Amino acid sequence: MISSLQQTARRGIRVTVEIVERLYGIELLLFYAAMLLKLILFDRLIDVKNMAMTPDDVLVALGSLALVSFWTILLPFRGRIAALAILNLVLTLVIYADLVYYRYFQDLISVPVLFQASQLDSLGGSIGALLRPVDLWLYADWPFVIPFMLYALFGNRDARRSRTHNAARPVWRKLTLRLSVSLIVFACGMALVFVPVNIAKNTWAKGLFSGNWWNVSLYNVTGVIGFHGYDAYRYAERRLFHHNKLPAEQTAEAGDWFKARGEARARAESDALFGAYKGSNVIVIQVEALQNFVIGRSVNGQEVTPNMNRLLEDSVYFSRFYHQTAQGRTSDADFAVQCSAHPVLNGSVFIQYAHNEFECLPKVLKDNGYTASAFHAYEGGFWNRNVMYDRLGYDHFYNKKHFTMDEPLGWSLGDDSFFQQSINLLAKQKQPFYAFLITLTSHHPYSLPKDRRKLDVGEYDGTIFGDYLQSVHYVDQAVGHLVERLKKEGLWDKTILLLYGDHDNSINEWSYFESFVGKPLNEIERQQMLKQVPLIVHLPDGAHAGTYDDVGGQIDLSPTIQHLLGISTKDQHLVGTPLITAKPVAEDKRVVLRSGAFTDGKVYYLPSSDGIPENGACWDLASGETTYPAICKPGAQAAARELTASDRLVEYNLVPVLSRGE
Repeated sequence: MISSLQQTARRGIRVTVEIVERLYGIELLLFYAAMLLKLILFDRLIDVKNMAMTPDDVLVALGSLALVSFWTILLPFRGRIAALAILNLVLTLVIYADLVYYRYFQDLISVPVLFQASQLDSLGGSIGALLRPVDLWLYADWPFVIPFMLYALFGNRDARRSRTHNAARPVWRKLTLRLSVSLIVFACGMALVFVPVNIAKNTWAKGLFSGNWWNVSLYNVTGVIGFHGYDAYRYAERRLFHHNKLPAEQTAEAGDWFKARGEARARAESDALFGAYKGSNVIVIQVEALQNFVIGRSVNGQEVTPNMNRLLEDSVYFSRFYHQTAQGRTSDADFAVQCSAHPVLNGSVFIQYAHNEFECLPKVLKDNGYTASAFHAYEGGFWNRNVMYDRLGYDHFYNKKHFTMDEPLGWSLGDDSFFQQSINLLAKQKQPFYAFLITLTSHHPYSLPKDRRKLDVGEYDGTIFGDYLQSVHYVDQAVGHLVERLKKEGLWDKTILLLYGDHDNSINEWSYFESFVGKPLNEIERQQMLKQVPLIVHLPDGAHAGTYDDVGGQIDLSPTIQHLLGISTKDQHLVGTPLITAKPVAEDKRVVLRSGAFTDGKVYYLPSSDGIPENGACWDLASGETTYPAICKPGAQAAARELTASDRLVEYNLVPVLSRGE
């Protein structure tokens, strides 16, 4: 029975192949149709523009497909079938990888990200949680494509040799025809891609390719295949051909920008809080995926973060504090906090630029008599920390091999045990010390064993949102135990403690958030919920406690700590400014995000997908309504200058150059 079915299947494939062979070019059209449907599905699943693909988008997609497939026309028929099938498989996998990556990072995979591929080995559970049943439609044609590919490659060899022998008539005519058709397809592909793209970049997307801050803005012009082509060109042009050298004029511009920012920080050094906590220990806690909306809220009568809520009573709490991460996520937050610079648009600074020099908090404090240590109960090589932490100036990096796995939870050691074991190590160190602790238990996909789930999450039980609340509640308990231990060790009144979230929780189902906060959320409210993380700062004497609505971001933490310790940052090349001061550092303080968005507390600017300031949305935060784009334009331009200066500093290793005054 099985043999009969196999024979019938082979016969059907053979007959179909022979029919397709007689309809010259139909195999290419079938390839275009299948892949175009996948590109349209991808566009709808990520839903960046909240609208269907435009006719120009479809033309660009078809042109991109022509440019990656025109060469297959030069192959014999069966070779062409096999090549198109392989292209189908490869492009489908690329599209799906982009889809899954976008669900977690809200961005597309770029060449630098590929150099971080080793990081994916540890993301198994998180990646699994990002898959959807609807994704199977991307593979709907594979049951047909794969058999035809195998038949073209290996099937009916005798018939192939016979057909080749009988086709002894002049070969040059076939080759001429194939070459002519392939050149026509190539020319059509070039026109379909570059005409719409050139029109866009000279009109509504003017300046996009020279100053984009978000890969998705490029995708909205080039399509997913075009984006990867341009991204490969961009990487090669910058890293391979130009040897990463910045023109002298642009170096000078960056130097002037950092000089002005340093002078702004210097003006604050005359206030009462500069050096008010000189010689204090410093503990910085970066909490995995902790967002601001959970602070002070309850579910079914239980506080989600009771210990953090109590900590607010004698701490400085910034209620409008923003994470500024990009594709590097946790490592981006780490870099932004320690080095007061923006993460790069593509990939992670920790992996791409670990050989560069930076003026980061561990080294600065070490130069001022501190012992600097980092604590993270995971593999030391993850995010290239072994290398990068040495560059940042840490004396010690305590990673997974230094901890006893007595509370295995999630990715590694539970945060409660992690905190306690970290304090055991800290208690033995010379004071003053600087300690940077990175938590891990509340990592996506937030799966805790039943005996650790202490919240009654009600309607959220069994959902990823409910699991997130359980994880945050567990971390909050661990923070409470940490505070108790610091008091027991006599460190509480000698230590500046900073606690903040590293990035958002990558949960995209807004109905959960709206149900939790008890109201529908408009676009600007969603953006703020997505980008805001808590910042809690406890000073040794408990002074200045209260909730502050001043805006701030992760790049402001290094200047803040140094300001409190009385370390001048005037001549350091830092992007941020101190947040805890007796008087404002600058009246026009704004927080700039990697996408080019910014807020000054009065307005919130969202860049458009084309990257043009005039096309972005400007929101008045007092009314919650959009206002005139012109109001946000100066801030958007200042945000672009800040990102440009930071990128030049990081990517072109300008710290040693600017420090020498070259």
